[in-house]
Order: sequence, then structure tokens, then C-alpha cells
Amino acid sequence: MNKALETLKERGFFQQCTDVEGLSALMDNGPVTFYVGCDPTGSSLHIGHMVPFFAFRHLREAGHHGIALVGGGTARIGDPSGKTELRKMISYEQIDDNARAITEQLNRFIGFDGKTAYVDNNKHWLADLNYIDFLRDIGSHFSVNRMLTFEAYRKRLETGLTFVEFNYQLLQSYDFLKLNERHGCSLQIGGDDQWGNIVAGIELVRRINGNQVYGLTFPLITTSDGKKMGKTEKGALFLDPAVTSPYDFFQYWRNVTDADVRKFLLLFTFLPVSDIEHIVAGDINAAKERLAFEVTSLIHGTEEAERALAGARAAFGNGGNKESMPTVELSSDRFESGIGLVDLFFEAGLAATKSDARRLVEQGGASVGGRIVQDVKTIIKADMLDEEGELVLRAGKKKFVRVVTR
Repeated sequence: MNKALETLKERGFFQQCTDVEGLSALMDNGPVTFYVGCDPTGSSLHIGHMVPFFAFRHLREAGHHGIALVGGGTARIGDPSGKTELRKMISYEQIDDNARAITEQLNRFIGFDGKTAYVDNNKHWLADLNYIDFLRDIGSHFSVNRMLTFEAYRKRLETGLTFVEFNYQLLQSYDFLKLNERHGCSLQIGGDDQWGNIVAGIELVRRINGNQVYGLTFPLITTSDGKKMGKTEKGALFLDPAVTSPYDFFQYWRNVTDADVRKFLLLFTFLPVSDIEHIVAGDINAAKERLAFEVTSLIHGTEEAERALAGARAAFGNGGNKESMPTVELSSDRFESGIGLVDLFFEAGLAATKSDARRLVEQGGASVGGRIVQDVKTIIKADMLDEEGELVLRAGKKKFVRVVTR
């Protein structure tokens, strides 16, 4: 097997390939141009979207050329794969804004140089398609019977599949054809939920211009308990720091279960495999901290990763800088007159509602200045602040905030 494919397999990316031997031989003969697509249905990617882009960087490092295809055209319809209902339609203007934001995120992670890595947008060839010509030239190559055998469509038939979504596979297949014609692209990579769309694209390219192209998919990443990875109490783990702060991003990785550390180090860092084996053979908490630091550095930069690390260490009493902890500012007057414990935890963002804050306190999960408080009638006054007029609150073992007064 080609060395680049061996790397992907060793690190856990390999799920299915349409022709491993053929693709391996093609890669051995020189640089292969590949692509991975993502639809800008939101203003930010989340960590689940990033698995193919980590593979993108491995393939690029091995000498191959990658295209990040932003689906400014396909986002107007929405991919039914993995969805139980029709995606919410958004305006074309919003899609364009999302496309720009996502392109910037990918550029920070990949570094588009226009030669070994570049970006394209299928809006360029989909937005102004003539529908009759498209049906005549492209639709005639698709069998409805075969399309209905693919899992994405078969599942949706149970809940209802709209005609507009039914066209999605044709459009994604057309993307592969256009990229093959425009850039000599011969490989599509993506999550395993894209298998049906990828296979359909390969068949379309063969029928239209006779070229042999390939598909490679990666597993849909789950945690050791079978849950979809990247999910937090607040929702998905987004790359946009305005949605998921670098500190919360760091803490997600710091708090993964022991059983997931090795897998996530292989998938979401570029540390050599030998280094990873050494890291996981040692102290598991140190391994989690290394995982959190490496992934946060890749997504948000080394400076933000260092701030998050310092904040986490300060919060857990392992040194570090408490100024790097999540911080909320309250008026000093609130403490002069006294603020209720339940109100304080709610206003500090450690509970979604006051009822949640009350339950937290009653169950012994509320800590004020390092001391557990279980009386919901407790009043927090100025004399409980430290010399700098600050106070550290903790909810459970993993959530905490630094309260500063003004």
C-alpha cells in the first residue's frame, strides 16, 4: 500500500476505498489531486467537519495536492445524508457570508498556497445551471432504482424525502466531474456518510469522459461510549471562538475519557505515532493535557492554547495564571449588599437556569473559593472575596469561572 494511505490507515482515518490497489498505484506514480467538500450551511465549522481536513494535511505532507471545495451551490439545497429532515433553507446572501467565514477558517488550518492546496466553490458552476440541459446531460446517467439503495436516501424515505434533496447526489457527482475537468482531480475524500455520493460521482466521471477516479472515506468519529464526538452541553464544538471559546475548546479535549485519548491524539494531532505511544503509556492526565494543548494550538494558535492551559492549571490548583481562566465581571456593590448563592451561579453562567443552580447547590456540586456550599440560602458577601476582589466558583469537577469585581 502507498505510504500516504498507510499513514491514514495507521492513524485511524481509513474506512472504505473504491479501489485500494488502483489508488495506491496512482499515488506511487506521482502527486494525486484530491478534494474534500463542505457546505457552508452555518457560519462556522465544528470539529466533526475537520476529520477530512486533518487527512488533507497528511496527504499534502506526502506530496499530493488538495482542493477544499466550499459548497456555495450545493448549500442552496442541503445534503440529506445523515439528516432526518429537510435542512432549514437560508438566503443566498447568508450562504455567501458563511462561505467566506469557513474559507478563512480552513485557510488558517491548511494554508492555501494556490499550488499544493487551494480552495474552490461549486457556486461557480452550479449557480447558473440550465435545468433542462443538466437533466439531459447529467440526469440521464443516474438510475433512480440504484439511488434509492444508498443509505442516505433509504433512511429518509421513512420520514420523507423531498425532490429538491433527491437532486443532491447529482450535484455532488457533477462537482467531481467539474473538478476532474478543471484541476485533474482523481480522488474524493470525506466522511463515510458520503460513500453513496462519492460512488455516484466516480460512475458519472467514467460515463462522461472515461477517466478512472477514486473515493476514500473516513469513519464517523464517536467516543468510546458510542456517542458522536465533539458534542458538549452547549452543543457542537465549533471552531469560531465567538461560539466556542478557546478555553472551552481546550477543556473539551482535557476532559475526554481515558479510552479516547490515544485515538484522538492519532486523529487530531500531527505528533508522530511513536511519540503518541510514549505519551499514552505515561500519566493519563498529562496525556489529556497534551492532547488539549496540541488540538487547541492547531485550531486557535499556540498563544490561545497556552492561555487555556494556564487557566486550567490555575483552576485546578496546579499553578498557572488565574487571569487565563473563564472570567465574569460583577459590580462590587452586589457583594457589599450580598448576593444569593443561586443568583451568583446563574449570573456567572455556571447554570442555565436558577432552578439548575439550586439543584447544583443541593447536590453538593457548588464550590465557592474552594469550599463546597450546600445551603441554597447562602448569601455571598464582600468578605468572601480575596485581596484582589475576586472569587473562584466551581460547578462540579470540570466547570469553573473567575468572578472579578469592578
